[in-house]
Amino acid sequence: MKQLSPEELKQWMDSGKEFQLLDVREQWEYDLCKIGNATLSPLGTLQVKPPELDKEKPVIVYCHHGRRSAMGCTILSTLGFKNLYNLTGGIDAYSDQIDSTIEKY
Repeated sequence: MKQLSPEELKQWMDSGKEFQLLDVREQWEYDLCKIGNATLSPLGTLQVKPPELDKEKPVIVYCHHGRRSAMGCTILSTLGFKNLYNLTGGIDAYSDQIDSTIEKY
């Protein structure tokens, strides 16, 4: 699992690079705020009901601060995903550094 900073994620988004964005927070958190077109798959259900993602494309995993997403990357790795990135600092850091319109909680 590699780390990806909020700044690097913004660069990927702006450049049109192909990747998948996975939010492993809970539904209520996702309803409150999210990054772009992220797919929701709460950490608690990730292993039993993994999201339908392309294992060949990079997957950037995020949560509130980066801890759950690190666990999510570990789980996805056991499911055969290889190109995994943990968003450093989670959506909280992304809101601080890139997009202040994303609600903080």
